[in-house]
Amino acid sequence: MGALQDRLRVDLTASMKARDELRTATLRMTLTALGNEQVAGKAARALSDEQELAVLAREAKKRREAAEAFRAGGAAERADRELAEEQVLALYLPPPLTDEELEALVAQTIAETGASGPQAMGTVMKTVGPIVAGRAEGGRVAAAVRAALAG
Repeated sequence: MGALQDRLRVDLTASMKARDELRTATLRMTLTALGNEQVAGKAARALSDEQELAVLAREAKKRREAAEAFRAGGAAERADRELAEEQVLALYLPPPLTDEELEALVAQTIAETGASGPQAMGTVMKTVGPIVAGRAEGGRVAAAVRAALAG
């Protein structure tokens, strides 16, 4: 079990003792998602730190998307709950990259790989992906790479 899972379990116990329903429910769902990821596939496996962060980032993204859907559907209270859960998860994720930091990393990767033109997007994405994992969403990274390769 990874250090992140250990931290989540300790924090879950503390939130249960403090009777913090939101934090308890969020941490339980997150630990379940991590457990599901461990047993997905043909054989159970231990997750690396990067894989744990990827699961956490995916869970946070689900909360953001659900909040948007609830707000669009007129369920503001449910949207607020989803956003509150996302804020709990954000405490365990590395700080997100600013646009400037992302652009600098993409420019550095393009320079290192010698990529040019839109056909090199896959190469750049494959290289920059692990560097920005958990700190920027894929769509945002792809847009930055596309813009850098076009310009």
